[in-house]
Amino acid sequence: MKNYITILGLVAILSGCAEFNKYITVSSTATPEEKFRACALSEAQSKLQNGTLFSQTMTVTKDEIVNTCIKKLALEAAGIDSEAQNITSNIINSLQSLSEK
Repeated sequence: MKNYITILGLVAILSGCAEFNKYITVSSTATPEEKFRACALSEAQSKLQNGTLFSQTMTVTKDEIVNTCIKKLALEAAGIDSEAQNITSNIINSLQSLSEK
């Protein structure tokens, strides 16, 4: 329960702050820990905004955020950014629509 209150407080404070982007934006020279922290804050904020931050247990939510950020950071380190992922999604969607014809 204490963890929920801590996360809720942190996200509420940061979400209401006009300078929230400085916490979720890091430079290319940021350490892996800084990049992970920014990703985790961004994911927690997204979950709060779409109403899913507290829909599961703390452990499940924490694991989802950690796994998402690890994947994002690994893809980034491999040189695969979100644009490449969007291109791949478009290819899959195109192939799916072709197969449905």
